[in-house]
Amino acid sequence: MADQTRNPAYVDQVVLAHDVPQQPPAAAVVKEPPQAETDEESVNQKPVEKALVEEYLSKPKCDNQGNVLQSGSFKEESTRVVDLLDNEKKALQQLKQLVQEALNKHEFGGQQPEAPKEDDEKESAKEEAKDEAVIDDEPPKPETVAETNDAPAKEDSINLVETEVIEDKVATAAAGSNTVEDDGAKTVEAIEESIVSVSSSAQPAAETEAYVVSEDERKGGKAEDKVVPPEEISIWGVPLLADERSDVILLKFLRARDFKVKEAFVMLKSTILWRKEFGIDELVEQDLGDNLNKVVFMHGFDKEGHPVCYNVFGEFRNKELYQKTFSDEEKRQNFLRWRIQFLEKSIRKLDFRPGGICTIVQVNDLKNSPGPAKWELRQATKQALHLLQDNYPEFVARQVFINVPWWYLAVNKMINPFLTQRTKSKFVFAGLSKSADTLFRYITAEQVPVKYGGLSKDSEFATTETVTEITVKSAAKHTVEFPVTEACLVRWEVRVIGWGVSYGAEFVPSGENSYAVIIQKARKVAASTEEPVVCDNFKVGEAGKVVLTIHNPSSKKKKLLYRFKSHPTTSH
Repeated sequence: MADQTRNPAYVDQVVLAHDVPQQPPAAAVVKEPPQAETDEESVNQKPVEKALVEEYLSKPKCDNQGNVLQSGSFKEESTRVVDLLDNEKKALQQLKQLVQEALNKHEFGGQQPEAPKEDDEKESAKEEAKDEAVIDDEPPKPETVAETNDAPAKEDSINLVETEVIEDKVATAAAGSNTVEDDGAKTVEAIEESIVSVSSSAQPAAETEAYVVSEDERKGGKAEDKVVPPEEISIWGVPLLADERSDVILLKFLRARDFKVKEAFVMLKSTILWRKEFGIDELVEQDLGDNLNKVVFMHGFDKEGHPVCYNVFGEFRNKELYQKTFSDEEKRQNFLRWRIQFLEKSIRKLDFRPGGICTIVQVNDLKNSPGPAKWELRQATKQALHLLQDNYPEFVARQVFINVPWWYLAVNKMINPFLTQRTKSKFVFAGLSKSADTLFRYITAEQVPVKYGGLSKDSEFATTETVTEITVKSAAKHTVEFPVTEACLVRWEVRVIGWGVSYGAEFVPSGENSYAVIIQKARKVAASTEEPVVCDNFKVGEAGKVVLTIHNPSSKKKKLLYRFKSHPTTSH
């Protein structure tokens, strides 16, 4: 079961900034064998997997086309502090305190001031005690006491005091030169006693000062040098604790750890250290080529304003691209670096202000995906998933899987128990026949690429120009009218999802004595057409209307998409 759980999981591993799922039990963690599955093994497994799929599809949560419905309706939480629950506000404050303490102590990878080592202190104390013992054992030598001082900076001042005392004594002796010889002897003795007395009193003071200096040096130098400013750390371009954007970042880590403050802090610290080790800031500036631009790309926004990332796994059916990307460890590492770079650049365009859009919608196209037998792909994507789970928390607003093959449904059933309810509520699955309709639930047609059923492409129309969606009933005709009131050039785009219908266009003038003009004679557009979108135009010289006719002869409903615009012209 462990192998079955892991094998095709690459489908959402290559490109996703996953929310962190629950860890599977230890028994389920088994190392992957370095060899790929043989064709015979794959064939033997298919009946079992298909049986699991049939059981899975028989459950109410699947529709009659075999499409897996979303596990739940996910509602994105607010990033405004005022909207948080009391316990969530408290957790945020506690995490901010831990982060501030870590910044003060340079725990995020900065240079820390070295603390005194206990062993060094003990050794220093032993040496001092030994020196004192030696000094006590030695006989006193008054004339050399001043020279044994360890603080050379004090020698001049000590000698100056001695000189002044001696001069005073000599002056006194000179004044009493007429005294007897005994008095002279006493004077000499007094001078000698003064020298010894001054030297003895100066020595302890010098030793004390030297001890204080050594203590200061042991603690890091002068007092002003000990004040180390807090570390400055930025993540995804947001400085920690610098402004309210930092709260949004911290909330991501808290939500990834169910508001467990210590666990969130450990995750944050680990992420920052990994980013430094991986060299993220330098990686963002590197040129890693554009070989994978068709595999992963950003395109448009969903109905709530989230940027949409498309992950096209079918591109790896190209053997040359597959070999260039996964054939050896070095190439797999390059792929990993490219994927991280792409994600970093996308994240840095998000709005981390409270209430801003700071998550992404992932659309994962599994059509023609290489399948679970590609060992090299599994290895690369498994490593990518590990990094994304650990270091990019709460960056996915929704995961939409389209063109889902039968084998992935089986895998999803197996990995489902290991995902949190929060993660499962973001997942949406759709088979081939329902992929376009599923995308339109979350993304407007003008924002969906043409290859996925929308109208977004390089044309006269911008993605901001609204597309109208209409359902054409089975065995029915539907007409669309574009009214015009002046001479102009009318342009329009129209498509029917799946086509298999007839399409025609004509201009009907408003004047009673005018005749209708056929723009496009009715023609059948096959379902397998290479012309997914019909783009047409007509120059109008008088008021009237452009009429499009869609005839759906099939027994299934069809979704019609269209938009039009006009440019005034001068009539001749």
